[in-house]
Amino acid sequence: MREGLVVVGVLPLVLASCAIPTPQEASDAVLRLREHQGWAWAVGIALIWADLVLPIPQTAVIAALGIIYGTLIGGLVGSLALITGGLLGYALMLTAARRLAHRLAGPRSLHKMERLFEHGGAWAIILTRSLPYSVPEAMVFLAGLAGMPMRKFTAALTVGSVPAAFAFAAIGDGWADQPILALAVSYVLPILLLPIALYLMRPRAR
Repeated sequence: MREGLVVVGVLPLVLASCAIPTPQEASDAVLRLREHQGWAWAVGIALIWADLVLPIPQTAVIAALGIIYGTLIGGLVGSLALITGGLLGYALMLTAARRLAHRLAGPRSLHKMERLFEHGGAWAIILTRSLPYSVPEAMVFLAGLAGMPMRKFTAALTVGSVPAAFAFAAIGDGWADQPILALAVSYVLPILLLPIALYLMRPRAR
């Protein structure tokens, strides 16, 4: 069991460092995960939570869950992980970390953030849930720092997380026999979506 848990933890980290594994390595990793699939979901959730502070490609993790469990279960687990991870990031800004962030941001920047999340905060959360480069985590932190209403934040978080989770779980499920392709697509696709999401956010952020 330890070997399987190590593999599910190491594979996304390898992808994060852009050292893409070979097809044989990816196939071997997924095979080992399937042997211990009873625990893979828990490790997947933990990895997505860890993405709050570490550069872990959460879409690749969800694709791996799709490979192991299929679209439905992988999508449900991915949705749960994305939503709870977002809530953890929001809650972090309600702790002592909020005072530190206030000092770093300054009152002027904080006022701009409050205006952003007052007018376009929901779209900012929805459009960034599957993006790379810690963009989703930054938006979650900013939402908590700017005092975005919890109900509005949770709704936007859910609307943005569920489709993204099921989409990437479906990618993993659809290419379960070619895990390296599924993981590569799930890693590259968010990068391609980044400029589109940022463009869509611009008019709503004004």
